[in-house]
Amino acid sequence: MMQNTLYLASGSPRRWQLLQELGLNLIKVSAEIDETPFADEPAQCYVLRMAQQKNQRALQVLGKTPEFPLLTADTTVALQQQIIGKPESEQDAAAILKRLSGSTHQVLTAVCVHWQGQTHSVLQTSEVTFSQLTDEQIWAYIATGEPMDKAGAFAIQGFGSLFVRHISGSFSGIMGLPIYETGELLINKCGLTNPLLAAQHAR
Repeated sequence: MMQNTLYLASGSPRRWQLLQELGLNLIKVSAEIDETPFADEPAQCYVLRMAQQKNQRALQVLGKTPEFPLLTADTTVALQQQIIGKPESEQDAAAILKRLSGSTHQVLTAVCVHWQGQTHSVLQTSEVTFSQLTDEQIWAYIATGEPMDKAGAFAIQGFGSLFVRHISGSFSGIMGLPIYETGELLINKCGLTNPLLAAQHAR
């Protein structure tokens, strides 16, 4: 079945924006799960587990065989193999940003798609190098409110871009959805008919 519509189980406005900019029709599905990491869980295992469990939960919420592919995703930040989640307070955000200051960290995004009884996942990892941040910069950034709902307490598509000296990987993946890898899943596994992506991923 060829189509251009997706169920999207994500509350991230960045993911909605990225997919809508590709001309896709999106249908929202809820997928609330416990996002607590296991003890000593590697970041890549954690982010894949989150995307897959969100997909399973969204299927339960739908309560029927999906008419369209169901997409979920999860993004996490890791520094020296340690998962860095969303800040719980402004003080927590400041502590996170101080840890990231002057260092290179990883941003991992897992994407999971369910279609016609099969589930497929992909993991994309990028590296982000921060400049050395002063306390004044950190607290000015926190005052914008931007860090408070972001893994790693920063958004590369917002004010947080001022801190980024270098990236290696996928800019959209750092935002929360690696478009190239997502396109491969949707075209090769789900029969997506978006002509722009189809040309990019032609074999």
